[in-house]
Amino acid sequence: MSLIYLRRAQTPDIAKIMTIIADAKALLKADGSPQWQDGYPNEATIRQDILAQQSWVLIVDGQIAGTAAQVIGDDANYHQITGTGWQNTTDPYATIHRIALSQDYTGQHLSHYFFTTLISNAYRDGIRNFRIDTHQLNQRMQAIVTSLSYQFRGIVHVAEPGDNARRAYELNLVG
Repeated sequence: MSLIYLRRAQTPDIAKIMTIIADAKALLKADGSPQWQDGYPNEATIRQDILAQQSWVLIVDGQIAGTAAQVIGDDANYHQITGTGWQNTTDPYATIHRIALSQDYTGQHLSHYFFTTLISNAYRDGIRNFRIDTHQLNQRMQAIVTSLSYQFRGIVHVAEPGDNARRAYELNLVG
């Protein structure tokens, strides 16, 4: 059994985080998805996440195995949504962005651990509403979030160049 935990990312982690992001970009490209194929996310984005205390790393046996940003607060990309729309429009929410796992840790079901721990941390801080978005061709992410009971709410457009339509999902937890 491995020791697995989350901690906030720090500036010295950037090189490893960028390697993980590069792995994820290659996987998305191989899957035929245009998501993350235009230079985003880049090192400046990751640095900004770290400075804002929104960047997390998944540690497995002392090694960085994954990266994610969890932003608590309003996301301008989510103001306009087509489809059924957000179920909860009044409570604060947390959004998971830029989540990726190292190719060295595939097949270990770490994405579920990573997501549930991020959700648990925000829940501990009083957040009960969670959102995420992904490209329509990112079938892997859609499978993960729906397995975690996120519900499809519609399409949002993110502030990225190119094909910026994203499938938007929401998870609302009780009490």
